[in-house]
Amino acid sequence: MINYLIRLACCGVAIYFMPQVLHDIKVDTITTAIIAALVMSFLNTFVKPVLQLLSIPITIMTLGIFYLVINVAIVYLCAYLVDGFSVSGFIQPLLFGFALSVVNGLVGGFQD
Repeated sequence: MINYLIRLACCGVAIYFMPQVLHDIKVDTITTAIIAALVMSFLNTFVKPVLQLLSIPITIMTLGIFYLVINVAIVYLCAYLVDGFSVSGFIQPLLFGFALSVVNGLVGGFQD
């Protein structure tokens, strides 16, 4: 449980500083960033696997590239659910999801 909270806090801090690098992403406060990290965690755990399962045929036809669209959709869904967190475009949310994955990987690597 403590490892999850550490990972959540690190992701929240990363989300808070992401708008300085990716200009189409806006985060109001650090609290909003922590809430966005919590919502992203929930969406990646419960919603993303369902979307991936439902999109298997189109993912096979596009040789896996459709997974990128699912990642962007998850970021947009998070922005819809969290007030004070907004995204626009396609490339910026894609890079946002990639950067968040890198942060999760780094934090997870240090925790093990």
